[in-house]
Amino acid sequence: MSRSDTNVAPSNRLARRDLMKLTGVGAAALAASSLFNPSDAKASTMETQTTSGWDKVFPQSDKVDHQKVMFKNRYGITLAGDLYLPKVRTDHPLAALVVSGPFGAVKEQSSGLYAQTMAERGFATLAFDPSFTGESGGAPRNVASPDINTEDFSAAVDFLGLHPSVDRERIGVIGICGWGGMALNAVAVDKRVKAVVAVTMYDMTRVMSKGYNDSVTREQRTQTLEQLSRQRWEDAAAGTPAYQPPYNVLQGGEPQFMVDYADYYMTPRGYHPRAVNSGNAWTQTTPLSFMNMPLLAYIQEIAPRPVLLIHGEKAHSRYFSETAYAAAAEPKELMIIPGASHVDLYDRLDVIPFDRLVEFFGRALSQ
Repeated sequence: MSRSDTNVAPSNRLARRDLMKLTGVGAAALAASSLFNPSDAKASTMETQTTSGWDKVFPQSDKVDHQKVMFKNRYGITLAGDLYLPKVRTDHPLAALVVSGPFGAVKEQSSGLYAQTMAERGFATLAFDPSFTGESGGAPRNVASPDINTEDFSAAVDFLGLHPSVDRERIGVIGICGWGGMALNAVAVDKRVKAVVAVTMYDMTRVMSKGYNDSVTREQRTQTLEQLSRQRWEDAAAGTPAYQPPYNVLQGGEPQFMVDYADYYMTPRGYHPRAVNSGNAWTQTTPLSFMNMPLLAYIQEIAPRPVLLIHGEKAHSRYFSETAYAAAAEPKELMIIPGASHVDLYDRLDVIPFDRLVEFFGRALSQ
């Protein structure tokens, strides 16, 4: 165990910036994949098909074997993933890691980079697209659910536990950004997982229901719920959900963390056309299921399995990991990366502490 160091005004409209302020949705750069146009009824109901070839935002490693895979979650939704295996391996089953996130990203971005890098270090890894996003199935497109997306992690554990290259008794989980909170929630209930890491973590239920730094008042929360509830009638009348305006399209005057998001999701550094965050949008009513579900209520039940929380010293979101660390039971560790921002931990190979991840999972998954 160890610990290293260290206003949002309401509005009467459902504009992008207003929802960001009232619910914190904008914090995760919520956004609808350009591959699935919400106005296209056929696209909004189809099951997805995976692409062929390498379409990641990071280069392919010659030290790893890569395979596209598909599997179903407990709700029957088909999930798409990328399986990475060390190219040099024996017949002995490998320790394995499930990886997903950030919230609104796809497996071709940060989670895939983490998965491929950890496979280079000797683990079998699976990066996946959550339900309703990327190449995974589910309709309508680009909607999120704290329940279903928590289940997605366990479905990935199902898949790895049946794979012949994997020792099912040695499976860990890595969740990034908003999927860090989902990962912690999943591991609290799924006792098959032996260890969990949450990197640059967001508790999406907290930020959507309370805003940044819990600044949203009861009156503001009620106003947001009134607006979102009435939006349901409009969606029902239209027969299709309304979508928010594009995310990470800067208009000027945004806080630095929003500029950082755009620098990742809207530039060659991290742009991907299937990513919700790359200039697309979630459904307007996505926040509803997050508003009254405290995601980390049972974080203490991860114990006695170890928890590692990793966050940047300068990240606007650092308080999420600090309060999660305080609430978790031993064994636990909070690792603060000096000088790092929230987005630095998405893809900066000189900032992400991969050696520490290898050490942590190597010990936790040794038996």
